[in-house]
Amino acid sequence: MSMHYTETKQLANGVHMPRFGLGVYKMTDSKQTVEAIRYALEQGYRAVDTAAIYENETETGEAIRASGISRNELFITSKVWNTDQGYDQTLRAFETSLKKLGLDYLDLYLTHWPVSETYVDTYRAIERLYEEKLIRVPGVSNHHIHHLEKISVTANIAPMVNQVELHPLLTQVPLREYCSEHEIAVTSWSPLAKGQLLDNPVLTEIGKHHEKTAAQVIIRWHLQNDLIVIPKSVTPERILENSQIGDFTLTAEEMKIIDELNRNERTGTDPDKIG
Repeated sequence: MSMHYTETKQLANGVHMPRFGLGVYKMTDSKQTVEAIRYALEQGYRAVDTAAIYENETETGEAIRASGISRNELFITSKVWNTDQGYDQTLRAFETSLKKLGLDYLDLYLTHWPVSETYVDTYRAIERLYEEKLIRVPGVSNHHIHHLEKISVTANIAPMVNQVELHPLLTQVPLREYCSEHEIAVTSWSPLAKGQLLDNPVLTEIGKHHEKTAAQVIIRWHLQNDLIVIPKSVTPERILENSQIGDFTLTAEEMKIIDELNRNERTGTDPDKIG
């Protein structure tokens, strides 16, 4: 059994999305960002998740080109920021992101947050990008059930991915159940709860049983919950460690113990508090 996790999830339109990838949030040093992404790709990562607001799309594109890996082997995600939302504005923002990345298309493009006045029109623009084959998958981020329901009233093509804050302290079970019923894959951002759980004695003890770290246990918990997970790190050792979760399986009892850590506690903003 390989230590590195390489499984994919088949989305509603048949596209296969890697279940494990690299998040690049807050990677602000250009050289460090390029090196971190290149190293991850060398270690077998095939998905990279960026966004306009991260201000590292240019570096992401540079790392992709430097890797020498065929474009069709990679899965690249970006997102439209709040101040660029709206139908026409989203189309322009997408062009800017594509130019910075130096790519001909994106695999997945997301509304970053459900800005109340614009998120429905923003998703309409994402639908158009999908219809024009400029993106392979249309999706959203940080959408509650009521946001998804509002989109569904006018959408011809439902979002196929919803990227949300999700970790053992915020398990989001009702949202996950809704998304499963509507064939919307869920991606977990802040999957390690911004490091808050790395010293958790429960997770540490489970890790000892499998000769794994608490971080590896948490990532494995996401994967066994049929979630897509994108842990972020610029440290080579951590990038490698995070990927070495293909050679063990958590028991049903261990999964239940981790589920019980839930406190519905966010490390980031509640989407309902976005303007």
